[in-house]
Amino acid sequence: MDNNHPAPAIYIQLKNRVTVPKGKGVLLRDVAFLITEPEWREPLYSLLLVQPKQSDGNLILIDLLTVIPRIHTLLPHADIQPIGEGRTIVQIEGPATANKPSIALFVLVWLLLFFGSALTIMNFHADVSMQEVQIRIVEMLTGHRDEHPYVFQIAYSLGIGLGMVIFFNHLFKKKWNEEPTPLEVEMFLYQKNIDHYVVNEEYSKMKRRGDDVSRRGEE
Repeated sequence: MDNNHPAPAIYIQLKNRVTVPKGKGVLLRDVAFLITEPEWREPLYSLLLVQPKQSDGNLILIDLLTVIPRIHTLLPHADIQPIGEGRTIVQIEGPATANKPSIALFVLVWLLLFFGSALTIMNFHADVSMQEVQIRIVEMLTGHRDEHPYVFQIAYSLGIGLGMVIFFNHLFKKKWNEEPTPLEVEMFLYQKNIDHYVVNEEYSKMKRRGDDVSRRGEE
């Protein structure tokens, strides 16, 4: 590259996790954000990084050691400045199924969750003698003992439901504010741990493949 065409600076940030349809090659635009000269942006985004094979499974790890050589095939003297994480997990997704969700399965799962939660609450109340506590509270408030304080128990039951809605910050598709729900936080941490495991596992596979190639070369 001569002095009239100085080496372009390329700032690259890899995405954390992406999904690519099955059978499609993984392009640079799929896994990274770029800041560079406008005339180089589209050629760079169109670079093919890897063509997934059946033996690769449904998860592929792409890191900067894969991306930088591909960029240098197009721009040998480019000044590449990485930003953020140096790897991306690519999930290969098969064709979406056209089948509608099973109503029977939904009802079955809903019933299992409903009765499972109900039994859990009932067993907890039995362990702490909640009925006797409620009878005592009503007696303290009204001055007479009622063995079946239904009004208090109905209000208490509605309060449990309302408390759960407020705690989980979610009612069907409606959220009260932008704060994540406890379930969303747990799912985020679970996905983060999965990604961390996948990265370590993929690096271990790459190391084993490298060791196998080295042994075959020595033989």
